[in-house]
Amino acid sequence: MTLVLARHEAPLRVGVIGVGNWARHGHLRVLDLLPQYALQTVYSHRREAAEAASREYRIARVAASIDELVESGDIDLVVVLNTAPQHAQTVRRAITAGKNVYCEWPLTTTLAESEELLRLADARGVRHVVGLQRRRAPHNRYVRDLIGDGYVGELRSVRMHVSMNYFQAMRTRALEWTVPPENFSSVVSIYGGHFLDMLFASTGWPVSIAALTPNQFPEVTIRETGVSMPTSTPDQLVLAGMLERNAVLSVHIEGGKRNGSGVQIDITGTQGDLRVTNVSAFGDAGDDYVIHGAHGDKAPLERLAVPARYYRLPASSLPSSVLVGLRPRRATRHAQRSHVRRCREDASPHRRRAGVVRGTALHCRADIVMSAFGRTSR
Repeated sequence: MTLVLARHEAPLRVGVIGVGNWARHGHLRVLDLLPQYALQTVYSHRREAAEAASREYRIARVAASIDELVESGDIDLVVVLNTAPQHAQTVRRAITAGKNVYCEWPLTTTLAESEELLRLADARGVRHVVGLQRRRAPHNRYVRDLIGDGYVGELRSVRMHVSMNYFQAMRTRALEWTVPPENFSSVVSIYGGHFLDMLFASTGWPVSIAALTPNQFPEVTIRETGVSMPTSTPDQLVLAGMLERNAVLSVHIEGGKRNGSGVQIDITGTQGDLRVTNVSAFGDAGDDYVIHGAHGDKAPLERLAVPARYYRLPASSLPSSVLVGLRPRRATRHAQRSHVRRCREDASPHRRRAGVVRGTALHCRADIVMSAFGRTSR
């Protein structure tokens, strides 16, 4: 999550919609930590869950409906944390009410809806952010700067493998909504969105790609009920492509991994190498995103500590998996109108205004990847 920090004499008053697993694990804990925000109102379709969050985080009011929350005069920012199929209508209500809005990725389940929300937000003049994890995490900004400063020389190849225990053939009821393909909530759309954005923010975006998006779990069983459901959603992504200046790209993202899940990134250049590892893609085990590097020829990889200047959040006891995905930065207008239409021709984030987020553009890229098997979200 990338948080909006504006210059206010008083904290931004926040209304939260949705208090599911990740909202409780991450967003609410960090919003409660940061003095720039005041948790003002919470809503969930499960009243008891909203009341529990209200008690735990000292949130003043529990709203009876989404409309009550977004139309409240004491809310500056609406944070949308319900499930992806609910995002479009929730964000639309917030924008229509004239509220600034943060929405967790994916913004919507279709590119057409994302484009429509972008037009609506521009027309209403509201600020809007799509929450993509780890783009501005300390390790990722440090890797970006190492590459930019020539630590590895010219890029020759980039390889990333991401695996997680989620999205197996057996799923909990809380994840039942990820089964229907139309919900745009697969390994490719969710994890691909977050981790490809993280990677390309440091290496630059590819100029060409080819992809495989297989489905190895065509039937999913809900653990609590025993009900089995057919699905065609992809549970793996194998991507090959080219970056600028003839650098080779390979990515493998897989769900349903039983053991040894995590993230491994290898970056090879003409003058050196970088390796980034994490033993759990979204968990709390071990050190988070450890960087090793070597400059020169046949040198051993040595650990590179992330300099203190890359850390921005206050000291806390929150686990690294929470802190690495939630980073403050100043609010900017969402500007990707032309980029959506030409995301295949111009993948470079540097050609857009500084600080913009890329919800619809990333959705466009996900559609390009999934179109390899006819799985677009239009």
